[in-house]
Amino acid sequence: MAIQLYNTLTKQKEPFVPLEPGKVRMYNCGPTVYNFAHVGNFRSFLLADLLRRYFDYRGFDVRQVMNITDVGHLLADADAGVDKVEEEARKQKKDPYAIVAFYLDAFMRDVEALNLRPAHHYPRATEHVPEMLALVEKLLKGGYAYVAKGAVYFDVSRFPAYGRLSGNSLEALKAGARIEINPDKKQPYDFALWKQDPLHLMQWDSPWGRGFPGWHIECSAMAMKYLGESIDVHTGGEDNIFPHHECEIAQSEAATGRPFVKYWVHTRHLLVEGEKMSKSVGNFYTIRDLVKMGYSGKAIRYLLLSTHYRQNANLTFDGLEAAKKTVDRINAFAQNLRDVSAEKPNPELMDTIKRARSQFVESLDDDLNVSAALAAFFELMTAVNRIEVGREGAAATLTFVDEVDQVFGILESAHVVLSDEVERLIRAREQARRDKDFARADAIRDQLKGMAIALEDVPGGVRWKKMSGPGGGTVSLR
Repeated sequence: MAIQLYNTLTKQKEPFVPLEPGKVRMYNCGPTVYNFAHVGNFRSFLLADLLRRYFDYRGFDVRQVMNITDVGHLLADADAGVDKVEEEARKQKKDPYAIVAFYLDAFMRDVEALNLRPAHHYPRATEHVPEMLALVEKLLKGGYAYVAKGAVYFDVSRFPAYGRLSGNSLEALKAGARIEINPDKKQPYDFALWKQDPLHLMQWDSPWGRGFPGWHIECSAMAMKYLGESIDVHTGGEDNIFPHHECEIAQSEAATGRPFVKYWVHTRHLLVEGEKMSKSVGNFYTIRDLVKMGYSGKAIRYLLLSTHYRQNANLTFDGLEAAKKTVDRINAFAQNLRDVSAEKPNPELMDTIKRARSQFVESLDDDLNVSAALAAFFELMTAVNRIEVGREGAAATLTFVDEVDQVFGILESAHVVLSDEVERLIRAREQARRDKDFARADAIRDQLKGMAIALEDVPGGVRWKKMSGPGGGTVSLR
């Protein structure tokens, strides 16, 4: 069965057939680095990671590009307003490039905490202005854009297919939308490719005077530089559909005469305790906020991935607690399989694993049906926990567990090195037990628990376990 993806462009699920057999060229709208990315942003980034991982798992050669917007994205997501990076720079009284460096580093730390596979390229808008200028010049030459007082605008009336992605056709916009009138534009719905503002802190020379790029032109220029004029998959949040992605299509296809993206994949919004996330409501969280509360990156990752991307997800703290326990249970299951040493053949188990793998793949092939895929995996866990598994069966099960983790990325490393201090305390506790000084042994156990290390006394010694977070369960790790 081929992978089926819901294509926002055609409004239906379609078999995934890449432009080039065996290869996937994927572009993901990344962060605007003016502040910490919030947990809702990461729902979109995790969709991109899930797709990347599943394409990898299914044997495709994937090239993934995620842009970094460090100039040009205005507060209103349109042509009027203040640049988000510069607004923050003025608030903090810092150079905008210093703001970008700080929040880009923070973003990459969050990427690591949530175990996203690194994209092959993270192009920054400020480093690709020449490519943007060349694209704008091409649009001017083709008659799709015009210059007005040093700014350059895309003439939407020259692109009849405008609105195909979002449903916001030019006729619909004229009938119902309210757009601030800009006397420099031929019509209110034209969008800026290049802007001029003498107060803007980040500017470049251009044939039309010093200025800075529009937000939309950045993604087209960077996507085409690294992936070519036509790409397979473009992802983003549903809030990117209009105007951002609609404008990307118009300017890209006007410039090249070719389809820009074959499959548009968008994730829906993330609610927090059933409400829209908002600083004024007090339910606005970054990844580091949740980590400080004691939730691991893997637990946050699991919760955000466990709802289908085309449904609104609801982040609740009960849900985070449940996700933490689930991740711990999966990791403990994997460790128990690694610890099996007995020879107890179980031929039926191989058929059970085969069925689980088939259901797992069939579910994810169906537009990334994560609920059904995880259900197949949990059914296997339940079956394995009810029988005695020999070494061969454990190894076969663990192979499938690792396959699941290739896609979901929630297993902890099986090889964690203890610090010298922790090793010293474990040895001291063992000595206290031999000396029958149980009060000291218990005190050391409590001390280790405070260091997120739990001990389990087993025949022949002691097993240590790395705790997933304060008050949480434990994950068996050698």
